Amino acid sequence: MSSCCLGLRRSCFLLSVTAAAVLLLLLPRGQPPASPRRRPPPAGPSGTAPKREEPPAGSDVTGERGGSGAAGGGRDIAASPWTDRRSRVGPHGGSARESLELKDIFIAVKTTRKYHKSRMELLFQTWISRARGQTFIFTDWEDRELRLKAGDHMINTNCSAVHTRQALCCKMSVEYDKFLESGQKWFCHVDDDNYVNPRTLLRLLSAFSPSQDVYVGRPSLDHPIEAADHIQSDGSKTSVKFWFATGGAGFCISRGLALKMSPWASLGNFISTAERVRLPDDCTIGYIIEGLLEVKLLHSPLFHSHLENLQRLQGESVLQQVTLSYGDPENKHNVVSVGGVFGLQQDPTRFKSVHCLLYPDTIWCPNKKMS
Repeated sequence: MSSCCLGLRRSCFLLSVTAAAVLLLLLPRGQPPASPRRRPPPAGPSGTAPKREEPPAGSDVTGERGGSGAAGGGRDIAASPWTDRRSRVGPHGGSARESLELKDIFIAVKTTRKYHKSRMELLFQTWISRARGQTFIFTDWEDRELRLKAGDHMINTNCSAVHTRQALCCKMSVEYDKFLESGQKWFCHVDDDNYVNPRTLLRLLSAFSPSQDVYVGRPSLDHPIEAADHIQSDGSKTSVKFWFATGGAGFCISRGLALKMSPWASLGNFISTAERVRLPDDCTIGYIIEGLLEVKLLHSPLFHSHLENLQRLQGESVLQQVTLSYGDPENKHNVVSVGGVFGLQQDPTRFKSVHCLLYPDTIWCPNKKMS
């Protein structure tokens, strides 16, 4: 009986050793400890994680500053063009979410009966010929000849033809409402003495998302302006300081921001807002955007009006701007310096020369440069 117990014990011992060996073989060897779970990066405005992005190749937002520029406050896309951006672009200037095309831009040209021939004919001959479908003419008189050229893109605002604050705000009010009706992504306002370069305009706006708050242009002053804002119960007034982009150089507003302006700008509210603060049209735009909505103007050196010294723009830099202008009759020599495609007598504004340098295939451009 003792022999049976001894044999049983030996069998139990062997089974225990075998089981232990099997367990050792099944255990993982050299496995590193599990790494802690990372929290996902904070979502961007569209719910996607933000990515680091680079400025578009060949972007012109760092172009030369000429004439009167904005110094001091606000956001200056000349000094630091790719900081504080909510929406960036890829290496060729296209948005990571959607690409921008010229058809997405609503270009409003403000004019008056007085300048239909002297100014508008030049614009139709030059830059409007390259952006006819995107350009809308806002005037104060039903001109049959202009209607034949522009079709339903000529809008008779029925505003006064005089150059007063009320008349200017009346036209801007119509421009704003027509843009909202259009469904396009960007609203750009220019005057009838501006040359618009569609290529650089598209490149500039491609750096932003139209759904974000974007207000870009060039101030004519080197400081913000101040306007009375609200009347207190004791009869005193509070004031607000803000930058504005001069309409004489042109400016652009994203659709996302334009929609936020609606309570103070749509359906005639723009006129009443301007009257309340007693400001002209471009100042009222700045008041609504910076003063009320607290969205900063992006100061750009690529927009130019006749209020600055245009002679400082020379050579190839002329072709890299978004808008150009020319001097009035009292200062007719205030024009950009550009190589002589046409002589000054043939082309006093220099718009024809600029256009032929940008679009040499234009049918009326000379084959050779004139000395």
